[in-house]
Amino acid sequence: VQLVESGGGLVQAGESLRLSCATSGFSFADYTIGWFRQAPGKEREGVALISGVGDTTYYDDSVKGRFTISSDAAKSMVYLQMNNVKPEDTAVYYCAAKLAAYNGPHYWWLGIDYDGWGQGTQVTVSS
Repeated sequence: VQLVESGGGLVQAGESLRLSCATSGFSFADYTIGWFRQAPGKEREGVALISGVGDTTYYDDSVKGRFTISSDAAKSMVYLQMNNVKPEDTAVYYCAAKLAAYNGPHYWWLGIDYDGWGQGTQVTVSS
């Protein structure tokens, strides 16, 4: 299971940014893919999840209505469109894959028992 994030950078509050996650080494449709973030001094937290077939998405309340997770199964890519970003969105963003279908457990949002992680991409939002 391999994942590589890209697209991070420095943006101003209110602007938009799109993160990409290139995946390989596994059957995309069998996994749930998640975006996570970790800010300095804070715990890792889940931001959004998407089923491998791309038909179901889930969001943390902190990003609902601003971020959109999507996927392109043909390209084995997952995206995170970040709109109206805020300084509190500043963090290293990671994508991760889990061989299962999400059905509600909270620990999924903590990044527990995922099968693979990317190296992360830094997102910095200035005020």
